[in-house]
Amino acid sequence: MNAPQTLPLPTEPTVLAPDGSEVRVLLAASGGSMAHFTLPAGAVAKAVTHRTVDELWFVVSGAGEMWRRHGEQQDIVRLVPGLCLSIPQGTHFQFRAAADQSVSAVAVTMPPWPGESEAIFVDGVWTPTVG
Repeated sequence: MNAPQTLPLPTEPTVLAPDGSEVRVLLAASGGSMAHFTLPAGAVAKAVTHRTVDELWFVVSGAGEMWRRHGEQQDIVRLVPGLCLSIPQGTHFQFRAAADQSVSAVAVTMPPWPGESEAIFVDGVWTPTVG
């Protein structure tokens, strides 16, 4: 059994996600990992899909939009604080920040994020501006 861990939110991004968003890596356990994502005001991430993981996102600040396509189902969701959304494995997705404010979310990845090769670039609905 692993010992309990504690970690404050890093002040600077730890890495850039494959989609181009800023990532502050948080804690991980055997069943999943957690990270904090930020996209600057007016920025558009690259569209990706994941090979093996599911994600749950919770928007903590700012505003933006998330496009998701899973099979024949497709939607665009407004990202606002307090919104929780799922990104099942194989879902194509892309997000963007509002023109006047950044957007930040905390995400749980199950199983834990295996590395950059997990993300596959796909065609999205917006032209990426980051990465």
